[in-house]
Amino acid sequence: MSPIKEFTLTYEALNEENTFSDGDTVTGTVSFTLKKETKVKGLLVKVKGDASVHWSEGSGDDKQSYSAHRRYFKVKEYLIAEDAKGNVLPQGDHRFKFSLKIPQGDMPPSFKGVHGNITYVLEAKLSRKWHFSSGERKELNFVSKSFPQPGQVMCPQAGSVSKKDVQMSATINRKACSPGETLSIGAKINNSSSKEMRVKFNLQQRTVYHADGSTNTSYQSLCKMVGDTIAPNSEENVSCQLKIPENIIHTVHNCEIISVNYEIKVYLDISFAIDPEVVFPLVIASSSFLTHQLGDDFGPYPAAAMGAPSYSDFPAPAYPSGPYPVPAAPGAYGYQAPGPAPYGFASAAFPPSLVQHQDPSAPPQFQHGEPPSYMSAFPPSVNSSSEPDGKA
Repeated sequence: MSPIKEFTLTYEALNEENTFSDGDTVTGTVSFTLKKETKVKGLLVKVKGDASVHWSEGSGDDKQSYSAHRRYFKVKEYLIAEDAKGNVLPQGDHRFKFSLKIPQGDMPPSFKGVHGNITYVLEAKLSRKWHFSSGERKELNFVSKSFPQPGQVMCPQAGSVSKKDVQMSATINRKACSPGETLSIGAKINNSSSKEMRVKFNLQQRTVYHADGSTNTSYQSLCKMVGDTIAPNSEENVSCQLKIPENIIHTVHNCEIISVNYEIKVYLDISFAIDPEVVFPLVIASSSFLTHQLGDDFGPYPAAAMGAPSYSDFPAPAYPSGPYPVPAAPGAYGYQAPGPAPYGFASAAFPPSLVQHQDPSAPPQFQHGEPPSYMSAFPPSVNSSSEPDGKA
């Protein structure tokens, strides 16, 4: 029976979110109780960051596996110096304090996915000669200080699309937000067709794993809201407040083998037709990081700035011109998200008050900012389990 009992590893939180980042110091205590005088080889505490991916394709003789690993750092400290002859510790309680500094560097946030993880681990191990080691490990919630789209993240994004007798323009009130925040989204629909349709708002996640020159891409719908029916030959303004899930993973853009990106897709659901859509890239980061980077004025965007666009905001039915050109072919920027929304985020319907008529002569209510190029933020990729890098 082991003489070591109640081996525990604890660390001190740096903030309310209990997160760490590069340059932070992890401080804590390793404690244990010895039931008798014991000879130990050493006591080690370490913190490290790693990324790894793995997936397999095919079966039998055609089965092929892909894997990759990246080590970001490893910092360790011996609380009891390692000695092959052993260090004799007396019976009773023992406590050792430690302080480990995470090095500076452009490191990605913590992530757990189907085919890979980015993990930051704090671990303590008490070793004895000819015996199994005693130890404990804790995962740290790591957030990145690197921002994929610096500047003007508080500016609204706007876009529009036209398809035959249907035109839609849409606006979202910011380019970046943190988990738990609410986005204001609006759309103006001019339905000159003979069909009924509904406007839908969808928060989607795209995860790409890279290994051995191949990629594995997955899409997930995290939250969807559905508007009321838009009658034929009518004009409607639709707006919604879409809350970002509390447990959403942060954007991952600075990892060689894993990338996680988000987009808000505003589209018209038309029966027996390709759905016209406008897609907005969205960055998810911690609130403390956004406040630090953007200042104390970071917060909910003023409600008055987020209304539905006026009819004058619509482009001509042909390929539109102006600051927000979009392809005439619907779906050029989008993709089809598979199946029902995962993670247990149920779809929510708009209350009737969210669909309102507006005077076509009313002035525009959107505050337009210069949106980034969608193709630069989300380069084209195939929606398949695996394709070589660079293959269309």
